[in-house]
Amino acid sequence: MRISVIGCGYLGAVHASAMAELGHDVVGIDVDERKIAALAAGRPAFYEPGLPEILASATASGRLRFSTDIAAAADAEVHFLAVGTPQAAETGAADVSYVDAAFTALLPHLTAGSLIVGKSTVPVGTAARLAAQLAFEAPHASLAWNPEFLREGFAVKDTLSPDRLVYGVAPGDDHAASVLDHVYRAAIEAGTPRIVTDYATAELVKVAANAFLATKISFINAMSEIADATGADVTALADAIGHDVRIGRRFLNAGVGFGGGCLPKDIRGFIARAEELGLNDTLAFLGEVDQVNLRQRRRVVELAVQDLGGSAAGKKVAVLGVTFKPDSDDVRDSPALDIAVSLQEHGADVVVTDPEGIESALARRPDLVTASTTREALFGADLVILATEWNEYRTLDPEATGRLVGERRIIDGRNVLDPAAWRAAGWHYRGIGRP
Repeated sequence: MRISVIGCGYLGAVHASAMAELGHDVVGIDVDERKIAALAAGRPAFYEPGLPEILASATASGRLRFSTDIAAAADAEVHFLAVGTPQAAETGAADVSYVDAAFTALLPHLTAGSLIVGKSTVPVGTAARLAAQLAFEAPHASLAWNPEFLREGFAVKDTLSPDRLVYGVAPGDDHAASVLDHVYRAAIEAGTPRIVTDYATAELVKVAANAFLATKISFINAMSEIADATGADVTALADAIGHDVRIGRRFLNAGVGFGGGCLPKDIRGFIARAEELGLNDTLAFLGEVDQVNLRQRRRVVELAVQDLGGSAAGKKVAVLGVTFKPDSDDVRDSPALDIAVSLQEHGADVVVTDPEGIESALARRPDLVTASTTREALFGADLVILATEWNEYRTLDPEATGRLVGERRIIDGRNVLDPAAWRAAGWHYRGIGRP
């Protein structure tokens, strides 16, 4: 099919490339000239495994092109809206102004049978509002909402082989569902579950999923505080309760908490939307989920100061990892970055390193001291903090690492190291909620 993707940031660039990889004829559109020029040259502006390869393949084949002109979408049959919905600083609500602007700009270029498909994460009620505008200004077109469920580091796989497809359509709009079935034919033929529902439910699916995931992570982090106070082992606790099929073991991993551009923003936006609907108490628990998450970062800083004898001033601290998760260069709301900055404010000589995130971190915090290699960061350190579980940090040899540092002290902020092995090598090892 002929497809346009409006907005070529993280979501849009991945989606456009993946749709072209599936054989569709795609144009990606964005107002940022530098971004478009880079993508057209096969250079995504962010790190995502597998994206450079499918981007290069799709552009070389001629199935994918990019433009800054919204009129380039005129020939498309399906138009995906993939623009950002950042958190409003004042209220925490999702800012849908970019969605509204992209939608309005697209209206003059719609033809009979055109389908606009929302991918952006928006407050519930947005699709119904846009559908009403569409019915008034372009009744020959229709709207669907098709939320994304991308995991950074796995976004290409999640787009080409999604674990579910959700279509939010107007009552009786079989055309929209049929068009989306054609777009996602390969995934459907491979057995991907497909759920066709109303606009509101489709909008809620994404934020509800993220809210549930955030709650699960914050729950086990709250348990880690109890474990620290009582001498229990939160990892063994998670293993035990994870065998309950009603709970499951995945994402029951205590640590420095969650971050990134989705979970923190989405739960805050969900709270704000509930308040707008007059349901202030309904999602009040998500406020505590957010607070538990932020408290984990402060706990690690407190543990670091404690391990440094009560003062971090003048002590070298090596922070391993600055992105919010491995296989990404994203430092938005990153616990690792927050910990590094906070320790720097405590007077520590902080050195951060990361396989992919240094440039992104320096763009936000140019005062950071960085190291290009793990070895350089570790050299002479009084304390090491494993803050992002990149594989090269998970597999560090405790004895070889010990020969580089000044003092053998480590805080395993992701609980991914073997405490016995590190202690046997003479390290003062501290995990999160582990005795």
